[in-house]
Amino acid sequence: MTLLLNRDPQYRTPLDESDRQSLSDEAAAEALAFLSKRDDYVPTPLHELRALADRFGVGAIFVKDESTRLGLGSFKALGGSYAVEKLVLEQASSRLNRSFDARALRDPDVRQIARTITVACATDGNHGRSVAQGAKLTGANAVIFVHAGVSDERERAISRLGARIVRVDGTYDDSVAEASRVSAENGWIVVSDTSWPGYERIPSLVMQGYTVMVGELMDQMPAPPTHIFIQAGVGGIAAALAARFALLLHDRRPFVTVVEPARAACVLQAALSGRAVKIDAGAPTVMAMLECYEASLVAWRILAKVGDAFMTVDENDAIDAMKILASPVAADVPIVAGESGAVGLAALMRAAHDEKMRGALGLGPNSRVLLISTEGATDPDQYAKLTGMSPEQVSMPVRMPFTTT
Repeated sequence: MTLLLNRDPQYRTPLDESDRQSLSDEAAAEALAFLSKRDDYVPTPLHELRALADRFGVGAIFVKDESTRLGLGSFKALGGSYAVEKLVLEQASSRLNRSFDARALRDPDVRQIARTITVACATDGNHGRSVAQGAKLTGANAVIFVHAGVSDERERAISRLGARIVRVDGTYDDSVAEASRVSAENGWIVVSDTSWPGYERIPSLVMQGYTVMVGELMDQMPAPPTHIFIQAGVGGIAAALAARFALLLHDRRPFVTVVEPARAACVLQAALSGRAVKIDAGAPTVMAMLECYEASLVAWRILAKVGDAFMTVDENDAIDAMKILASPVAADVPIVAGESGAVGLAALMRAAHDEKMRGALGLGPNSRVLLISTEGATDPDQYAKLTGMSPEQVSMPVRMPFTTT
């Protein structure tokens, strides 16, 4: 486990204008306008975990539960599907020389254009489902590239949305490269949640979709959070939330700790290097949705300025946190959190029981800590294997001891 405070020369400097615009009030309102038009849009629940707050010596702990998000069980449903909808309407506007908004997604002329469009992406599982869902909703075609570590159940979940699957040997980063190469050959639109030189706008649209979560949180919380422990794969959700809260709250913004698996800590390595760099792939991590080896260029540019600390957690930390969230004894409300969904709690557990970390992060009895359970049991078999319970059993009064190691 590693904790690194942000020492980047850009720390606490203003966001680049392009990033400020893509995550502004106007951009967030546009994302909400699109997503709220969907029949299945409802704000996801926010749970207060009073028992754990007392045990950890903080004022309050809140968990935003994304397990019911837009029928996909993950926060990713906010990003990829929104980006696909925006891109389809832009293509229709360009080809038909007419202006379209979110209400036009069922327009017959727009649907006809959509049928000629193919979107593609690489995925660990959840982003691919979101892109596939966006394609299904608009009538576009989707080709999703999955790497060797993506489980069969997650692949089937993408296929059920009508997408064509391409298996790629190697890691997530290998599938990103292959999706980009094949898409260029075929004239497909890459809808990636990571960015690289010359490819920034579409990942920024994906992050723009995530800002809907912040609007919900501001309505749901009795007061804004003082601390956030937020997951990073390539860094997109961490950057989107950190920047959006900074733009809303300015000097009162929360202290943001970006959390990663120790086996795939590409954002922490960016913080150490001062730039996004590719790290070597090692043993796979159980936190499969966070197994990324190079930070997004846009996400790191933002986190260098508004990320306050970078932290890694070990494999057993994540599994322990899953079990704790599933227990109505330790948590006030049992929460089904997948292996990547409980990572924020895993980090908070470690920090709360280490006086040096508590001091470095400013945790105390007045702290209002926000965690994001970014996914439910998106692979039920894996969830049962790791926790000893099926997702359906979580609603039962299972007694789970609280331990730290």
